[in-house]
Amino acid sequence: MKIEIIKCLEDNFSYLLIDEVTKTAIVVDPSESKPIIDKIESLNLKLKFILNTHHHYDHVGGNKELKKLYDAKVIGFDEDKHRIPEIDICLKNNEIWKDGIFEAKVFHIPGHTLGHICFYFFKENILFSGDTLFSLGCGRVFEGTHEQMFNSLQLLKNLPSKTEIYCGHEYTLKNSDFCLKYDSENSALISKIEFIKNQLAKGQPTIPTTLEEELKTNIFLRSKNVENFSKLRDLKDNF
Repeated sequence: MKIEIIKCLEDNFSYLLIDEVTKTAIVVDPSESKPIIDKIESLNLKLKFILNTHHHYDHVGGNKELKKLYDAKVIGFDEDKHRIPEIDICLKNNEIWKDGIFEAKVFHIPGHTLGHICFYFFKENILFSGDTLFSLGCGRVFEGTHEQMFNSLQLLKNLPSKTEIYCGHEYTLKNSDFCLKYDSENSALISKIEFIKNQLAKGQPTIPTTLEEELKTNIFLRSKNVENFSKLRDLKDNF
């Protein structure tokens, strides 16, 4: 499975997952259709599925046009089917979805939204975390509770440490400022910030990151309890 990172809107990431043998593809969280179409056409691919982590428009904005153009099936969370545009396949928590070489387990990870899910491609050890877990950050708590978000992050922390994390936005540098303010002696964080700046200077994305890196540097993953996490999340909201 090959992954193409596609920049969308101002700071969103969508992802094209490619079977290089059959030339079929999946897109994760198409913020808008044009960059996805351009990449599909340039690589001469057939889009079969659209995977949505949650209903926010900057993650589903391309659903309708991509579905119409490629006759692709939209996949989302069963409990959020009323908010996922053009949904065809409804998946439940802990369900495994498979098509050809593509095989992923779905985890319900509420907090950012009540219906947020992630897709864990366990054979490749790759996680598409949407807006729940970012590099050096986590999503705002819009619909859920701080406890829900904390518990969702605890679930993700238990994945294998080598798991590659592909998140929904290029927020890493901004997130690093907050982490550094409240974890200024963290040598792993300081090293990661140098990497981040070098990547951005080259016009390259700062992701994927790995769970192993995030456990060392991400202040939200390093929170030991709900109280500490909630305090940090509130501070970040006003940072």
